[in-house]
Amino acid sequence: MSTVIPPEHPGDRPGEGPGAGHRRLWRRKQAPEPVLPPGWRTGPAWQELNGRRGRLRTVRTVSVLALVAGVALVAVRPALLLDRLPGHRADASPLPAETARPDAAPAARAGLPDRAHPFRGSPAERWASGADAIVLPEAKAVGGMSEADVALALRLTKEFLVGTNLDPAVLRGGEPTAAMALLDPKDWDTLPELRRSLRDPDERHDPLDLVTRFDPDEVAPAGDVVRVRGRMTFGAGKQGEVRVHADYTFVYPLVRAGGGGSVTRTIVRRDVKASLMDPARWLVTRGKLNLGWRTSEVGNTACGVYDGYYHPEFEDGPHSGAPADGPAVDPYDRHRSLGVPEDGRCGTTTRT
Repeated sequence: MSTVIPPEHPGDRPGEGPGAGHRRLWRRKQAPEPVLPPGWRTGPAWQELNGRRGRLRTVRTVSVLALVAGVALVAVRPALLLDRLPGHRADASPLPAETARPDAAPAARAGLPDRAHPFRGSPAERWASGADAIVLPEAKAVGGMSEADVALALRLTKEFLVGTNLDPAVLRGGEPTAAMALLDPKDWDTLPELRRSLRDPDERHDPLDLVTRFDPDEVAPAGDVVRVRGRMTFGAGKQGEVRVHADYTFVYPLVRAGGGGSVTRTIVRRDVKASLMDPARWLVTRGKLNLGWRTSEVGNTACGVYDGYYHPEFEDGPHSGAPADGPAVDPYDRHRSLGVPEDGRCGTTTRT
């Protein structure tokens, strides 16, 4: 399991402290300052600091650890075996929507996944599904932006998350065309970088920083359901700016291409800040999003592979990618801030 960690943004930390695991660290070159009319600005306040943004964190699964943990858990919880027998089923009542940071990691759950029950044994068994799980807060005017402006910012942020993490064509390796259309073409950084990374991905230019994609020649979704958990908030930025903060975890059940063999899961958590700004005060395109600080953490993908796709591993298959040499991370632990990582080693995930 590997983890990628962004450089810190001075004065704009996303959480209370650094998260476990590791992320790849890199920084962008600062673009030349455009010549603007007096009093105009070019983008969100966090872009004005030093041009650096958070990047991707991945967490690679080592299946032997999962197997050993599973055997130990069965020894102390026989329900793991009973759950697979007719008439026995773990409680799967849905959780209420998340409205604040949890105070602890979710408890372990009984069972192992199969095609009929791809989320069994996962906390995501009780999570809501798909776009409906992204519940928008009630909009209100802030920062000189109207209630309608704030509602638009929230809706656009949701559409961007859906287009980059839930669109079936994108998950199967396509490009996030609809999501890219939401971004401000006047942002000199985000769109050109995303286009470059989709065209020719490498370690420094990775579309997985923002987009969830799997190689269709390697894996396929196990059904058409993705489980989602998280929350969205908003607040005032500088005058004429509303900032949206989205923190969501997506759980993808997968099988090998062709549909045979066991079910595995990849877990992606994304922490994204976006903004909508008044074009009368900022050099922006009306009704388009600007992205700021973002980071993500991915459980169960091969380390050191930068081809623009996640590469999940299966318990009944060989390991791929670079060795994992980082700390263990629970990808379902949403009480933990992703924070600002400190190095780029691969870690191991404690469960999928």
